[in-house]
Amino acid sequence: MSRTSLIPSAPGPSSPLTNSYTYHSSTPTAPGPYILGVDEAGRGPVLGPLVYGVAYCPASWKTDLEQLGFADSKTLTPEKRAQLLGVLNSDPQNLGWSVRVISPQAISAGMLRIPPTNLNKQSQDATVMLIRDALQRGLQLSEVYVDALGNTTTYEAYLSSQFPGISFTVTTKADSKFKIVGAASVAAKVTRDACVDGWTFEELIEEDDNAVRNAQKENWNREFGSGYPSDPKTQSWVKDSLDPTFGFPSIVRFSWTTVKVILEKSAHSVKWIDEGQESLMKAFEGGKGREKDRCIVTKDLGIQSIGIL
Repeated sequence: MSRTSLIPSAPGPSSPLTNSYTYHSSTPTAPGPYILGVDEAGRGPVLGPLVYGVAYCPASWKTDLEQLGFADSKTLTPEKRAQLLGVLNSDPQNLGWSVRVISPQAISAGMLRIPPTNLNKQSQDATVMLIRDALQRGLQLSEVYVDALGNTTTYEAYLSSQFPGISFTVTTKADSKFKIVGAASVAAKVTRDACVDGWTFEELIEEDDNAVRNAQKENWNREFGSGYPSDPKTQSWVKDSLDPTFGFPSIVRFSWTTVKVILEKSAHSVKWIDEGQESLMKAFEGGKGREKDRCIVTKDLGIQSIGIL
């Protein structure tokens, strides 16, 4: 059994990650109030999902939490992170966790739409969703600790306005300052790693029998590297995985500048032709003289200004 198959918050074997989703552990049963930590994994990479994680426990259980070894997941080995996820699952009476997995397709779609939904807004929405889910599951939250970048004061004020009665602490390096954020960091990081390590290329699934084809036929492999644009291994994978007509597989975030540059340089250019576009624009052009400000459509429908009537 592979390591990724043991992660309950990751897609199942041979299941492509096509849509964003939320996973919740069982809800703790110990009396509240509860503290909750928020952290993410995968904000910077050009490959794979962005995962937001939360962990929660009774406020009275803080001392016990301090003894469990949670820390900034980036300082831990993969083996230690996997062990700590097991710890998160070991005491369902006192410990719980959730993740929001934002697919690379959703990230790109949000950032490329008009007007765009940038990564900060998508991150904010995921955080709010996870906190709201915890409240809806019956947890009484008294304190929430959030790891964040940028203007933490403004973000803290925003979250406080969304959830009156909860004390928010939003700060950089929160995963190394507060154990409950370290626990959230572990949940997010282990989930993201499992998603990437077990990635199923949806483009390689035959529609007729749902059988996964040999990825080597498409020159795609799993030598992703760290996923960060600065990683030479990742750069090599992205470059080698380009199809000049169809672009990249869906694990790639098309909205990243690195990807846009490669597409503009190495992919086929596309010119959209709509034969009806010119006539459509003409139909809505304004008239002249007495027909000024009236287009063909309004004349054909007999629409007149109230002032004229």
